[in-house]
Amino acid sequence: MARKFALTASPTFKLKVDIPIPGAKPEPVEFIFKHRTRDDFLEFLSMLAGRGDVEVILDIASGWDLEDAFTADNVARLTQQYLGAANAVISAYTTELPGLRLGN
Repeated sequence: MARKFALTASPTFKLKVDIPIPGAKPEPVEFIFKHRTRDDFLEFLSMLAGRGDVEVILDIASGWDLEDAFTADNVARLTQQYLGAANAVISAYTTELPGLRLGN
């Protein structure tokens, strides 16, 4: 039986993020996130202050499962239309990458 674990991590990983929708249940959107090494992740965290939500999301993700293309303009539309979206996406990434999420 082949093992799934390797010392070199995949460069990306997929994760569903619940996007808050006012007056409705959150809607799961699958993002393709970029993997970072420990050192790269710590550097990323230290540089978060002063960066805009769209810039951060474009830095941590490379795609999503929406019909709309994953572009800066569409990420901006997402964060403008759904006020909790940026926090949901960034929090999901910063929780999943270091393995802080509880359960599956």
